[in-house]
Amino acid sequence: MTLHYTQTVVIFRAPFVVDRYGNTSTERDWTSATRTTVRRVSVQPADSAEDDGDRPAVTTGLRLITRRGVDIDLIPGDRVVALGRLLDTDGDVARYVVGGRHHHTEARLKEVTG
Repeated sequence: MTLHYTQTVVIFRAPFVVDRYGNTSTERDWTSATRTTVRRVSVQPADSAEDDGDRPAVTTGLRLITRRGVDIDLIPGDRVVALGRLLDTDGDVARYVVGGRHHHTEARLKEVTG
């Protein structure tokens, strides 16, 4: 499979909310998020699943892949706008190393609707 790195994504990173006592919570303040535009990546379909329980939902997975030798500042908890969709980073970001050098970066992204 030949990948064409022609897509642009925007990475959103939000700080954690600090309560009135100065304690950092696990909640993020998305209104204060920083935005970083990343060009020349590939975003490919990965997997999807449906849940038809009490609250029907569809989970769509995508995979973000960088060019050879390129790393991006993406960590778990970040959000990514790609292909016109707002996606959550799903798990750790994989940074592949070949021969002791960074080869490329891959990240699973997901969108849950419903």
